[in-house]
Amino acid sequence: MTMTAFISNRSFVASGNVYRSGKDMSVQRGGISGVSVAKNPFSKWQHKMYLPLEGRLSKPMRTSHNKEERCSLVSCQYSQYLSFKLKASGNNNVEQREVYRLGLSKRKYAQKPQIEVGKANKFRVCYKSEEYNVAETKIDQLQSTEGTGEAILLEGNLQQVSPWWQQFPKRWVIVLLCFAAFLLCNMDRVNMSIAILPMSQEFNWNSATVGLIQSSFFWGYLLTQIVGGIWADKLGGKLVLGFGVVWWSIATVLTPIAAKLGLPCLLIMRAFMGIGEGVAMPAMNNILSKWIPVSERSRSLALVYSGMYLGSVTGLAFSPVLIQKFGWPSVFYSFGSLGSIWFILWLRKAYSSPKEDPDLGADEKKLILGGNVSKEPVSVIPWKLILSKAPVWALIISHFCHNWGTFILLTWMPTYYNQVLKFNLTESGLFCVLPWLTMAIFANIGGWIADTLVSKGLSITSVRKIMQSIGFLGPAFFLTQLSHVRTPAMAVLCMACSQGSDAFSQSGLYSNHQDIGPRYAGVLLGLSNTAGVLAGVFGTAATGYILQRGSWDDVFKVAVALYIIGTLVWNIFSTGEKVLD
Repeated sequence: MTMTAFISNRSFVASGNVYRSGKDMSVQRGGISGVSVAKNPFSKWQHKMYLPLEGRLSKPMRTSHNKEERCSLVSCQYSQYLSFKLKASGNNNVEQREVYRLGLSKRKYAQKPQIEVGKANKFRVCYKSEEYNVAETKIDQLQSTEGTGEAILLEGNLQQVSPWWQQFPKRWVIVLLCFAAFLLCNMDRVNMSIAILPMSQEFNWNSATVGLIQSSFFWGYLLTQIVGGIWADKLGGKLVLGFGVVWWSIATVLTPIAAKLGLPCLLIMRAFMGIGEGVAMPAMNNILSKWIPVSERSRSLALVYSGMYLGSVTGLAFSPVLIQKFGWPSVFYSFGSLGSIWFILWLRKAYSSPKEDPDLGADEKKLILGGNVSKEPVSVIPWKLILSKAPVWALIISHFCHNWGTFILLTWMPTYYNQVLKFNLTESGLFCVLPWLTMAIFANIGGWIADTLVSKGLSITSVRKIMQSIGFLGPAFFLTQLSHVRTPAMAVLCMACSQGSDAFSQSGLYSNHQDIGPRYAGVLLGLSNTAGVLAGVFGTAATGYILQRGSWDDVFKVAVALYIIGTLVWNIFSTGEKVLD
């Protein structure tokens, strides 16, 4: 029997004599100090009841031994309720409460007293067939606002409801932590694009030097794409992603010091930062492949990648403010220090797989694993098998085609706004934030659409092809419209729509690594993202070459051609089925 009840005011009268408890309860029966015993004339069965008690009984209570009187401190009848009838001595307030099995069902108040609830220790009531055992305990006093009464709280073994943050699915805790890591990733990456302006003035850097510093990040970023995937698949995503965040956070904090030591030190530090960020995407892909069921894969990845877009927005928004108030080094110190807070949470909350989490509920673990037999960690990467699969090459080629257009837009957009739309530098920077916001919104919309289609029975292959086709053909269409628009507002709208439809790729090719080879998801993303980074490097350089001899229309035509090639390759060779085991 479990129950909870309040007993208020100091004097209590049951239908019988009452003992009042104090610090020292006299021995009433059985010769045991601190125990009050009374006969139960009604039962020959064994019962035991434990009632935690909050409050203090300040006066001794006396329990009747008369068999004619059927009410005492605890009256147990087999109609399965327990009735307390209490009378307050100071203000004639009467409380009657009937306790049915699991809680109170009825309350009557002549006048409801206000009670301050305080701390309490436990009060145990045990009763057997022939006697009641009442164990005494020291209980904190609770003051009533009316009269001089005190209050007692009787609590039973009611099933406690956990706070909402403890009921939050653990797999989505992992997703949110990955989201935060990618937010920091792009905050630390884009801050240099703002800080480079006062830095170049202080250190007298020319345009060629500025370009060299900006590109040095990619030296390290390219090095650790595939290596990071191998580490993640062998060692686990928690270790590798945690290492990456700590590494690039330290490199960010040390950037001002390296800049003051000299240009070579700064170039090395930026390359080190690229090394840390290079392992982030493969490690994230590995850990989510273990934690997220296929029915939630698209929206979880979309949320994580939207962290990158929002990180760019945050970095571009806060960097100028910090530089203006505290100087350019403050950007690197403040942004880099946030990584330590994230790392503490990561160590406490994250695990590489559901098997390693001791606090994961059985229901959630069953949902995540889906009845699959867990396999041993990867020890050897089957490169020949991986590179022999057409869907793998579809990923690599499609990632290259996708990133060509994406990096061109994100890198050259301020120049396009300034040269073609005649925006000034401030306006160009303001409108550069718009594509990132658009991508963050549409990535999550695409993720929910994709998972809804999967839950309604559409094959994973069809969903991936539909979403990636939108991610290719949407930007291609809106780029072709740029040559026909006549107003800056329409041009900005076309650019925003292009980037918004591009974000549907998060539910297409970016989710496909986990579909075709969940055990090698880190390696697969490392391979395809290496091609994507190369597309950004070559595409950015090729755009400058095209603009010297042609026009922006020629730049957009190349991007549209690659989008179409990617669409064909993807729809012919990609699949949502597992091809690597």
